[in-house]
Amino acid sequence: MTAISVRPGRLRDVAEEIERSTGLRVQIIGGTLVMSPTPRGKHAGTTKRLSRQLDAGLPESLGAYEVSSITMPDNAEDYATPDLVVLPRDWEDDDEWLADPHDVELAIEVISTSERVSLITAKTSWYAIAGVPVLLAVDPRKGTWTLRTHPRDGEYQGVLHGKYGEPVPLPAPLPAELDTSDLPLYAPRA
Repeated sequence: MTAISVRPGRLRDVAEEIERSTGLRVQIIGGTLVMSPTPRGKHAGTTKRLSRQLDAGLPESLGAYEVSSITMPDNAEDYATPDLVVLPRDWEDDDEWLADPHDVELAIEVISTSERVSLITAKTSWYAIAGVPVLLAVDPRKGTWTLRTHPRDGEYQGVLHGKYGEPVPLPAPLPAELDTSDLPLYAPRA
């Protein structure tokens, strides 16, 4: 086991160094470094299919972006990198690498094959605390999705569960719904 000493206020520097040296995707969720490998093909395919749908239905002022991170207000150390995030199109011309959660219309997390319930819960809470208005979690392990809306006091007040094949209803200015009928499922774990 390798121990990494981190001076206070340097967590982001350590996260960036880990990304550079290992290629792992690193996020800081609630002061904890969370590392994950590059997504598998079906994970990436799910993200791509949802991105295409969003781009086709979003107003001209919004776009769907991968590899864009969101900062936690009032905490320069914490940030999350959803699989897909809907932001104003002027994000494309921004020199910053962290988006303000108040600019986010939708964050999408595609659950990985080995993702634990505790991490999913921590990420969900993180997005609610940050004030991300709409969070969609898509789970190719089970063929299910969960839409969370109206964050307040660190929790989402609106929660809607569905299965692949059922459309995900989205609030304006997002497209009215996302089709889940062609999203891939992970192969059963042996």
